[in-house]
Amino acid sequence: MKTATLTLDPAFRVGPVHPRVFGSFVEHMGRCVYTGIYEPGHPSADADGLREDVLALTREMGVSVVRYPGGNFVSGYRWEDGVGPVEDRPARLDLAWQSLETNAFGLHEFMTWADRANVEPMMAVNLGTRGVQEAVDLLEYTNHPGGTALSDRRAANGRREPYGIGLWCLGNEMDGPWQIGHKTAEEYGRLAQETGKAMKFVDPSIELVACGSSNAHMPTFGSWEATVLSHCYDEADYISLHAYYGQDGDLASFLASAVDMDAFIEGVVATADHVRAKLGKTKRIRLSFDEWNVWYTDDFAGGTWEQAPRMSEDLFNVADAVVVGSLLISLLKHADRVGVACQAQLANLLAPIRTEPGGPAWRQTIFHPFAHAAAYAKGDALRVVLDAPRQETAKYGDVPLVDAVATQDEEGVTVFAVNRDTEGPIGLTLDLRAFPGVTGAERIVLADEDRTAANTAAEPERVTPRRAELPVRPGEPLLVELPPVSWNVIRLSV
Repeated sequence: MKTATLTLDPAFRVGPVHPRVFGSFVEHMGRCVYTGIYEPGHPSADADGLREDVLALTREMGVSVVRYPGGNFVSGYRWEDGVGPVEDRPARLDLAWQSLETNAFGLHEFMTWADRANVEPMMAVNLGTRGVQEAVDLLEYTNHPGGTALSDRRAANGRREPYGIGLWCLGNEMDGPWQIGHKTAEEYGRLAQETGKAMKFVDPSIELVACGSSNAHMPTFGSWEATVLSHCYDEADYISLHAYYGQDGDLASFLASAVDMDAFIEGVVATADHVRAKLGKTKRIRLSFDEWNVWYTDDFAGGTWEQAPRMSEDLFNVADAVVVGSLLISLLKHADRVGVACQAQLANLLAPIRTEPGGPAWRQTIFHPFAHAAAYAKGDALRVVLDAPRQETAKYGDVPLVDAVATQDEEGVTVFAVNRDTEGPIGLTLDLRAFPGVTGAERIVLADEDRTAANTAAEPERVTPRRAELPVRPGEPLLVELPPVSWNVIRLSV
């Protein structure tokens, strides 16, 4: 059996794990909203049409923050369409996904859902077809206490107290030619600066996320971030990153996808810090990795103008769950700079939660690594020293077969590890000399001999994690066997 060694030390701190790293994303795209989180008439729907089964799974998953309403959708969205009596709301053509948007679900419905799901809202403003005034109007509507036309309109629509939304995205993927209202870096940087300045006049307490590159392989990557931040460094608190990964028949490269995420994060950090040095600033820009996931099916045909068409409803298997786990490890390894992260999306659309109209909701395989990380990655992230066998991949070159990170809080230490080897198990030795007080250990593993196994409506529990106690001998290393293509959580009581 191949072997690896992992050394832990509480002095090797990366930084505190922010709960916002365990965020998700709800966009008016496909069936994420309609028949996803919202379906009046469903057997589980509450009085507001919110699916209680999806709410329960969202809470179980441990989602902390949810980005809304897009995504590409927001670049053509008029927020006013989604407030007031539902029967008076206009139906619109959604140009982003060429769907029909009824606006039956809007701002108040989302905020009600967020409250019941126990999540923090992360609101995006339209900087594609709109701009400064509309962003300020929306902020006044949501956050101003009262006594103005827009805050009084909120009260008249049923919400007297301000929503107090604290986290805002200044548009979405404005570097992408596919984006409605696509802009150059200069155009967007100036617009983000002026919008951010005006929004902070209304509410100085808010935090703002400026659009970074849509992915690390955009032709303008790096120069986009540098130009945008040179304009809006004072106004922005975060710069965004987006990345999706899929398998094209090369399983070894797919399992190593986090190598690309690591490089992406480090590249953006370097660029942001370059601008900081050039401008002579003391503030450090943090990262909002507010779209990430595995994504296979791009079945968007366009031109149908249906309401909530089925699109990108990927069926995720064991290998996908391992990759999602490795991406979570990457985010935790950069806890000193990644302050927000949103897995895209929450329901149906390349999602951890799947539903059927009028039918069940169930957990996809990728639900489990996210739920484990959200539940157990607390306190400080620790930088581990890992000595692992390596292999050559076609896409990412030489990569370690084991990747891992650890976190420590008052309850103990948790190690998150993946085995990327497709051929066999790897024996992992945990060097615990810096933790002489370990009194017990539990192990959670997600693996299957059939790496294509998935959960479906017919077999919703086909792939589930397994738990077991691990024997601990004081003063000795802990030995753990990592199955091939596996996600592993090792919890140490200290």
